[in-house]
Amino acid sequence: MGVPVSQMWTVATYVLGQKIKRRKRYPLVLMLEPLFRCNLACAGCGKIQYPAHILKKDVPLADCLKAVDECGAPMVSIPGGEPLLYPHIRELVQELIKRRKYIYLCTNALKLKEALDGGWFKPSKYLTFSVHMDGQREEHDFAVCREGTFETATEAIRMAVKQGFRVTTNTTLFDGFDPNSVRAFFDEMTDIGVEGMMVSPGYAYPKAPDQQSFLRERAETEAAFKTLLSNRKKRWVFNQSPLFLEYLMGDRHYECTPWGMPTYNMFGWQKPCYLLQDGYVDTFDELMNDTRWENYGLESGNPACQQCMVHSGHEASAVNHTFASFGGMWATIKAMVFNTYANPTAQKKLEAEKGKPHGPLAHLEHVTINGKPVIEKKHTAA
Repeated sequence: MGVPVSQMWTVATYVLGQKIKRRKRYPLVLMLEPLFRCNLACAGCGKIQYPAHILKKDVPLADCLKAVDECGAPMVSIPGGEPLLYPHIRELVQELIKRRKYIYLCTNALKLKEALDGGWFKPSKYLTFSVHMDGQREEHDFAVCREGTFETATEAIRMAVKQGFRVTTNTTLFDGFDPNSVRAFFDEMTDIGVEGMMVSPGYAYPKAPDQQSFLRERAETEAAFKTLLSNRKKRWVFNQSPLFLEYLMGDRHYECTPWGMPTYNMFGWQKPCYLLQDGYVDTFDELMNDTRWENYGLESGNPACQQCMVHSGHEASAVNHTFASFGGMWATIKAMVFNTYANPTAQKKLEAEKGKPHGPLAHLEHVTINGKPVIEKKHTAA
């Protein structure tokens, strides 16, 4: 088990405390965006599409810390942009550690080696580098639109692990992903010593240049994750709620709880969540009390929410289920103990996927020119 017992205990006591106080809505993780600019230009990113004068801006350190104190969540995720470009990142991490916040610094790792060589950070149970890795070398470099990034990132991961830092990976999966390749990626990341891995289906950011590669149908997403996450290897460790992974596989239903991972950035508190932008407010209290939460989530009928299964909206729901009842706790324990999910049907589908095109080529499978398919289908034995 990679996550420190102290972190699990902190989260558990925090959630139980909210239950005792009968709070219906409470934050679990603060998504703190100190900047939007990045040293990559990924086609699926909706953050770097802001105009230049916005990309040049940083959230003042004092405002970041004020947001952390306002929110009160036990964990703080620092995405971006690329947070290692934030000029006050060292001071921000130091202050969060003083506050005993568990930090997930989300980075593409292109500057991580420089940070480690420069002694920017010291190993701490409170600090985790969450490295954005979208699969094996070819898939990752294609997703981030730059060759060589996979090699740079894996070298930095090895260096961070060797120095005693906590390191996890964060993988976004897009339409047509190859489950066999992703499972091989799980092996690679396990081999280089990461503490755990995160996976989540991509969401179609309105600002993202590439709108064709996102997973679109909920049923298709569930089927793809059922194939991917069934018949797991015991040595794989996921830094996620096991019930959320069951949700991705279609074995559970959770409504979105966007308040579980509120977002703060240079515009203020973002309504309603990290992915949608329906306005901003100045204070955390305004976000929690004035947002029309009933207008979001699958059951609301909001078209923007119908296909979303992203962890930033649904993992908090799974965590809430764990602590809401004995049944939720027992389900979580069972998921942790019986974590291979043997499934012969999923295994056959996994074998069948070996003969299919994936990624960008998947969109061409049904395209024909003069009656002939652009890509010939390969038939393999199950």
